[in-house]
This record gives sequence, C-alpha cells and structure tokens, in this order.
Amino acid sequence: MSAILELREAGFRYRRASTAALDAVSLAVEPGRNVGLVGESGAGKTTALSLLLGLTSPTSGELLFDGTPLDRRDRARMREFRRSVQTVFQDPYSSLDPRQSVGRIIAEPLTSLKVASGQDARDRVAEALTAVGLPVDAAARFPHEFSGGQRQRIAIARAVVSRPRVLLADEPVSALDVTTRIQIIDLLGELSRREGMTVVMVSHDLGVVASLCDQTVVLRGGRVVEQGATTEVLGRPQDPYTQRLLASVPRLPV
Repeated sequence: MSAILELREAGFRYRRASTAALDAVSLAVEPGRNVGLVGESGAGKTTALSLLLGLTSPTSGELLFDGTPLDRRDRARMREFRRSVQTVFQDPYSSLDPRQSVGRIIAEPLTSLKVASGQDARDRVAEALTAVGLPVDAAARFPHEFSGGQRQRIAIARAVVSRPRVLLADEPVSALDVTTRIQIIDLLGELSRREGMTVVMVSHDLGVVASLCDQTVVLRGGRVVEQGATTEVLGRPQDPYTQRLLASVPRLPV
C-alpha cells in the first residue's frame, strides 16, 4: 500500500542549534493506518509533525506526498496538499478565534482552499458539526459559549470539514479532563473509520496511542528508536528506551 505522507531520512536543525531536532527520521503514513508519535519532551515529535504538515521543510532528506517530493513553492500542489492534510492543535482555548462565530471558524478551510462557498459551504459546516456531535445551531454561537471539550470538537469539525485524507493531531486531548479525553479519542476513532481518514497523533499518553493507533513510532533525541505495529511496540518493546517509557506509566496497586 502506497503512503500518503512519507518522511524519508528527514533531518531538521533550527538556526544556531548545536544539535539536530530530527536526525534521519523515516516514517510512512499509509491509508487507514493511524500512527502515534511518542517520546519524552524534546524527542522531536512536534518537529516531525511540523514537517508532515508542510509548515517547514527538512534540512536534509525529504517529505513525500503521494510518492512525490513536496515542493512548498508549487502553489497548486500545496493547495492540493492542504486539502488532503489538516491539523488539530493541543489547546482548544487558543486555537479558535474568539471574535468569529463557530460557523465562520469551521468554514474557513472551505473558503481559503476554494473547496466550497455559499449554501454548499453552510451545508458542509452543518455536516461537520453533526459529525462531531454538536447541534447545527452551534454555528451561530461563539467559542466562549462552549466547554473545553466542545471547543475541541469545534476544532476537529474545522479540520474535517474539507474531508481531508490525513488529520495531524498534536496532543489533542492533553488539556482536557479524563472523561472528555475519552470522548474525543472515541470521536477521532469513529471519524477515522467512517470517513476513511488517517490520524497521526503526537501524545505523551501511551494509553491514548494504544486505543487509537495501528502503528507507533518512538522518538528519542530526534531519532527513531523503534517503530511498528502498536501491539508489538507497546506489547513487546525491543528498545530499552521504549521499555522505560512503558515502565513509567502509572499503574494502580494490585
């Protein structure tokens, strides 16, 4: 199965940094196989996500989109890429413009990417709200009128309204309470199955990765130390670093 997105020996170094944020990282995002990126803070997870989102270009290696290197100078190709790849950020409080109605927030990708306008756009917004479990009349309200979990649902609606093939999620549930966290993870899993959308998730929570992701990539110091099927990586880890990550997960006393 050909990958939608692929980092091939990708490296990235910030200006004036003494070490690389990413070093020869290779990973593939295949249709229908959700991917979890795990590791401690500073492991390179968010940098890898930034490369997959096309916000920055690798300083070595390459990012492939549908098997072809992505050229950020190619506007037509980048428009196709943006339609196919969307993102949800960590904090639902800061990722939504408080001055805009929910309807305008969700419709923004449709208008900016020239996907839909007018009644077609309004219908797509209503469809996206329904898909994330919010009432259609939420479109007329503003972000401050909703709870944190509802705001994250709005952010997800904005990301899926253009019907992307890949959703990149950067710690999308870490700012939420436990109950809401479970609901959002269930929602992402449902959308992935129903819409045929592949999720790539950065998370410190190995339980979240285990419940949602088919593949797991373990990063340490900007390098991939282990990757493969989640059941194998988290069930029978081979690398000592992965073993330490799993050992650090709190467990209830027996």
